[in-house]
Amino acid sequence: MQASGGSVKPFVHFNAKQDAELLYKAMKGLGTDEDTILMLLTSRSNDQRQQIKAAYKKSHGKDLVKDLKSELGGKLEDLLLALMAPPASYDANELHKAIKGAGTEDDVLIEILASRAPEEIINIIKAYKKDHGAKLEKDIMGDTSGHYQRMLVILLQANREEGVDELTVEKDAKDLYSAGEEKFGTDEDKFINILGNRSVEHLRKVFEAYRKVAGCDLEESIKEECTGNLEKVLLAVVKCIKSVPAYLAECVHDSMSRAGTDDGTLIRIMVSRSEVDMLDIRAHFKRMYRQSLYTTIQEDTAGDYQKALLYLCGGND
Repeated sequence: MQASGGSVKPFVHFNAKQDAELLYKAMKGLGTDEDTILMLLTSRSNDQRQQIKAAYKKSHGKDLVKDLKSELGGKLEDLLLALMAPPASYDANELHKAIKGAGTEDDVLIEILASRAPEEIINIIKAYKKDHGAKLEKDIMGDTSGHYQRMLVILLQANREEGVDELTVEKDAKDLYSAGEEKFGTDEDKFINILGNRSVEHLRKVFEAYRKVAGCDLEESIKEECTGNLEKVLLAVVKCIKSVPAYLAECVHDSMSRAGTDDGTLIRIMVSRSEVDMLDIRAHFKRMYRQSLYTTIQEDTAGDYQKALLYLCGGND
C-alpha cells in the first residue's frame, strides 16, 4: 500500500483572522456554538490552528485554548484541545501523563515510541524538555525496568542503521531463532538489539528469512518467548516495521472493541494521524475488520464528540 496521507489537509482559502473571529463569536454570549467550533478546527491543518491561536490573541488579548477549555467539557474538550497542540508537544504531553500519573500507562509509551518516525522522536524529546523541564529518557528510566526499559531507551535514540545488509539478513534471522525458539530460556538482548537497531528495510527481509528458518512468523515466537511489557513492546515494534498504519488500525480497533471505549487512545490516534496516514489506517482497518472505521466510530461514540471524530476520519470506506 502506498502512503496516501492524511484526511485533514491545509484549508485552501485560509484566513487566520477570520477563523479567530468565527471562534470568538461561537463562544461569546449565551451558550456555545459547538458545531462551528468543531467543524472549523477539524478542517484546518495543525499549522493553521497555530496561526488561528496567534490571531485570536492579537485580536482579543485572550488565550484561545483557555477559552475553549472554559466553554467545552468532557471528551469533546479533550479532542479539540488535542487538535490545538503542536504534534511534538502533544506526543510529549501524552508521554508525560503516561509516566507521571498514578502507575505508568505502558500502552501509551509503547504505542508512541514504536510508531513515530526518527525525526518525530527527536522533536518529541525537545518538546518534552521545553514543556516539562525534564529529560524524557530519564523519566522513562525512572518508571520502567529490565529488558523493557532497554528497548524503550533504544527506541528513544531514534538512530536505526541505514539500508539493507544482505550478508547479515540470514544471520539476524538465525540469531533471532536461536535466541528464542531454539534454546531453553530466551536471550532477550538479541531480540532487543536486532529489532531496536536495524533499518526498517533490513528487518522486513529478516522477517521473511525468519519465517523460512522457524516455520512461523516472528510475532508468534515473541508471544511464546516473552511476557508482559517486553512482549508488548517487541510486538508493537515488529508490527510497525511491517506497517505503521496497520498497527495503528489495530490499536484504534482495540480502543473501541473493549467494554467501554478507551477514549484516550481513540483521540490520540485520530488526532495525531489525521495529517499523516489516516487514509492508510482506514484502508487497513477495512481490510482487517471487514467494517469501515467510520461506521465503527458511529456505533461506538455519540454527540458532538462523534461528529468531530468522523470529521477527522474524513469519510466512509
